[in-house]
Parts: sequence; structure tokens; C-alpha cells
Amino acid sequence: MKVKKIISEDMMTLPELREELIAIRENRSNGEEGEDTARSISYELRKSIDHADSLSKCSVETAKSLLAILGSMEKTKPEIACRIVNIMPKSRDEIRAIYAKERFTLLPEDLDQILDTLHKFE
Repeated sequence: MKVKKIISEDMMTLPELREELIAIRENRSNGEEGEDTARSISYELRKSIDHADSLSKCSVETAKSLLAILGSMEKTKPEIACRIVNIMPKSRDEIRAIYAKERFTLLPEDLDQILDTLHKFE
């Protein structure tokens, strides 16, 4: 299936993606789409849900709360906050790797603040 045009694009975390994929699976299993479409996409959909399951490290509510908190921090852009929520880094080095392409470096206090926020939601 080719994508002809992108109508809109939004960032979402892996837990949110998982919920959306499960909703799509339920809609297709209820017969809202044709039988042929449901069969041909079921493998890809199942693999996508498995992938999101294996990589999701928190619930949707936790992800939204973390995004809000991380987004309010000074040196955290929404894209970086989303990556942090998806990866849930455990060390300073992992956070530094996320910020590697940025034109600034984080102070140890900033790294500790991010780690402390993540530990509150574990």
C-alpha cells in the first residue's frame, strides 16, 4: 500500500501507539472493514502491536504525565521528551546519547533532574 499524501503528523509515545494499534485491530475484527483487507493487514498489524508491546515501558497515563513534566524543563524539546519517554533511560550516559545531536550539553544537575523525574514514575 502506497501513501499518496500525508494529511497530518503528530508525535506519540510507544504506549499511545500501542493503544491506537489495538483499537485498529478491534475495529477490523468487528467487521468494519472488508474481509480481504482484514486478512492482508493482520500480519503487519500483529507484528506492529508485538513490537510496541516489547518496547513500551510504561502506561499511557504515565507517558502523558512524563511528557508534560519533561516538556516543561528548560532544555527539553517535545521531540526529545518523547524519545526520553520511549526509551526510559536509566543512566546519565543514556540521556547524553539522546541529546548527542543537540548544540548544547547538559549539566550534571540537568541530567539528575531528568533521572529523578523518570525514577518517580517507575
